[in-house]
Amino acid sequence: MNRTPTASPTFSPLYRQIKELMMKSLEAGEWQPGDAIPSETELAARFNVSQGTVRKAIDEMAAENLLIRRQGKGTFVATHADPRAFFRFLRLVPIDGGLQPHDSEPLDCIRVKAGVDAARVLDLEHGAPVTIVHRLLRFEGEPVVVDEIYLPGELFPDLTLDVLKSSDKSLYSLFESRYGVRMLRAEERIRAVAAERGVAERLQVPEGSPLLLVERVTYTYGNKPVEWRRGFYSTQKHVYLNELS
Repeated sequence: MNRTPTASPTFSPLYRQIKELMMKSLEAGEWQPGDAIPSETELAARFNVSQGTVRKAIDEMAAENLLIRRQGKGTFVATHADPRAFFRFLRLVPIDGGLQPHDSEPLDCIRVKAGVDAARVLDLEHGAPVTIVHRLLRFEGEPVVVDEIYLPGELFPDLTLDVLKSSDKSLYSLFESRYGVRMLRAEERIRAVAAERGVAERLQVPEGSPLLLVERVTYTYGNKPVEWRRGFYSTQKHVYLNELS
């Protein structure tokens, strides 16, 4: 007698189940960026599991930059207000090594209807409101990156050029503190392009100069896309650094 095969239930280790419960607490705002989370003992009692199970869940979340362990102080929700967070998402360094002072100059901020590409990447309805931000990154006063950033309009309802210019925070820190949108992870695609006139003028390079186009989609909780960014990188004095381990 032939039996129709049935799908086996997916097994999830207990610590992964605890991790998912903790992720729900983060997404619900129970623990805000920068806050200390309950101790391992308290979490073990809350979820009725061993401290070892909780510790393993926290270890994995720390490895994913969701939580930060501080020796002798406890475990905290990661925040973009931490200066170290900036370098998680910007991998451009001088050819001769080291880090350089940088500043961000917002160029414009407009609200439009999502075209086909923006709607597809950000998982929006065609014609839904999106906010487009252009900004220039300078390193030691020299223009190095021109960013074109698409954001779901409903998540950033009052984002304007004035808001961007008046903020002394990094862009992701502003999104986190003002709009409650936390950028957790990103996927990037990189290819070489020739500088078009407008980008070339902003980067102060000849038209047609070789640039890196870094296209990024950034996700928040629930694997929801919340940013589509196209960055044009001048690599005359800088390289894109990615550490593999």
